[in-house]
Amino acid sequence: MNGKNNLTIKRYMPGIDGLRAISVLAVIAYHFDFKWAQGGLLGVGIFFVLSGYLITDQILLEWKMHKNIFLWNFWIRRLRRLLPAMISMLMFVALWLIVTDPTRLLSLSGDFISSVFYVNNWYLIFHNVSYFDSFGPPSPIGHLWSLSIEEQFYLVWPVVLLLAIRFAPRRGRLMVYIAVLASISATAMAVMYEPGTDPSRVYYGTDTRAFAIFIGAALAVGWPSWKLNRRISPTARTLLDCVGGLGLLILLILIYRTNEYDDSLYRFGFLYLSIISAIVISVLAQPASRLAKLLGCKPLAWIGKRSYSLYIWHYPVITLMHPTGNERLNILQIMIQLIITFILSILSYTWIEEPIRKVGVKAQLRFIRSHHWFKPAIIFTFTLLALFRVESWITNETKVRSESVQPVIVQEVTSNNQQELNTDNTEEIPAPVPMVKGEGITVIGDSLALNVASVLEEKLPGIVVDGKVGRQMSQAQSVIEDLRAKDKLGDRIVIALGTNGAFNQSSLSSLLDSLQGEKKIYLVTTRVPKNWQNTVNEALKDVTREYPNVKIIDWYAASENKNDLFYHDGVHLTPEGAQFYASVLVEHIQEDQG
Repeated sequence: MNGKNNLTIKRYMPGIDGLRAISVLAVIAYHFDFKWAQGGLLGVGIFFVLSGYLITDQILLEWKMHKNIFLWNFWIRRLRRLLPAMISMLMFVALWLIVTDPTRLLSLSGDFISSVFYVNNWYLIFHNVSYFDSFGPPSPIGHLWSLSIEEQFYLVWPVVLLLAIRFAPRRGRLMVYIAVLASISATAMAVMYEPGTDPSRVYYGTDTRAFAIFIGAALAVGWPSWKLNRRISPTARTLLDCVGGLGLLILLILIYRTNEYDDSLYRFGFLYLSIISAIVISVLAQPASRLAKLLGCKPLAWIGKRSYSLYIWHYPVITLMHPTGNERLNILQIMIQLIITFILSILSYTWIEEPIRKVGVKAQLRFIRSHHWFKPAIIFTFTLLALFRVESWITNETKVRSESVQPVIVQEVTSNNQQELNTDNTEEIPAPVPMVKGEGITVIGDSLALNVASVLEEKLPGIVVDGKVGRQMSQAQSVIEDLRAKDKLGDRIVIALGTNGAFNQSSLSSLLDSLQGEKKIYLVTTRVPKNWQNTVNEALKDVTREYPNVKIIDWYAASENKNDLFYHDGVHLTPEGAQFYASVLVEHIQEDQG
């Protein structure tokens, strides 16, 4: 027997494909920024557990049959399964950028190279690329970090497992060893994570995410699919289904409610997710399970089989069709992008992944060069271009209608020359206020503070504005201490942070506790077309209720439907926008002075 024969007896588990479907749909929903899937990033964590289980299960079956692990055959199978589809996607993205934005392609060269060699996650870590707080156009291949972790596991784990089996042949001892590795990895995430800061280092790291894969691997040692059979008692079957159903419900609740900035997520929250995932997988692997039959229904199984294709194609479609990432998509735009994603995924699965997996690269290339390939390719190309054109037309039409319904005319108003604004076709700005002295007022902010500094200094002579590009709330305390040491901290402090990323409420509370002796603190809500916008604003409003000297300046509400105040990134202000922003701040400060 050769090393490939073990695959012929491996049992197909449709319920596992159903879980794959749920996981990839959660990730797609998360990247579409659906409110009901704010925890959709957890789908990647579920995939890690699945990979750990299925790969270890396959390796152990091979060892059971042959008393050996054919490493080279294993690695070739993995590469044939994963690499061709990813290379095809990378080529598509590269060609698209060559035509539309060659400068951007050059800036992403490191991302492309690191993805091909499956070290993208470490490339992102060493170049300080944030998964959560990144500003500007999102990378169309920014999701490949997770594939790098999986491929690193595929490269190293068979060797480690082969050695472990030789030195610890008993399953119980082997499970303990794997559990220890998982504990070390989970502890590393909890220890390395710093509350209130960008969690990208622990989110990307192989060392801090490996516990999910190890938990799946430990499950495969103790609950191998090839040892399970249908002959279990009705009571055991019902118990399994109840446990699995409860676990699945918990996973869905986590996907619905989890926030990517919750400290608890990085302090063993991902570990909890992995354990629940392993419990669900153990039930779905049992052939007698009714839950496995339910999740193995044809629609979910169909999506699950193509989950890898859907994962690698959905994010390029989303980012390339909306390169700035600032527009909130309407339902028709989302449907068009989903259709394109599924078309590309089906083609990838049908013409690249499955044929290459079964017959190899050379044989499939010969088939593609035959006449059978050209007709589907032509139909697909024209369909894809038509869908892109339709989606682009919808976007432009929506923008034109929005601007025609509510044009933005912002006029600077001074105390000597007040102009009446027609509310039918212009935007209202705060009423002009008498000149207010700025002594004793300090503004601490990010690039927006720099954006409006000159306007504020004109309107509030003597004000101190301390702004810095990229500043986050976690840095505010040190800024305050520095200003206090230089005797530049006023007794009325405006804190305008949150544009560059979320923060936890405990760090904000600590900051406000240190300012209890000040006369007045103003917290400015943010408007940023990123998924942390609502998290920031809710945290600001929740904390404000606990401090009588703290007041909210609601920039988010004041700037609603005033798109012409912003440049194309939807955050930074035009000259008119800077005037408007400053007027909002001055109005609130003047109310308290009066």
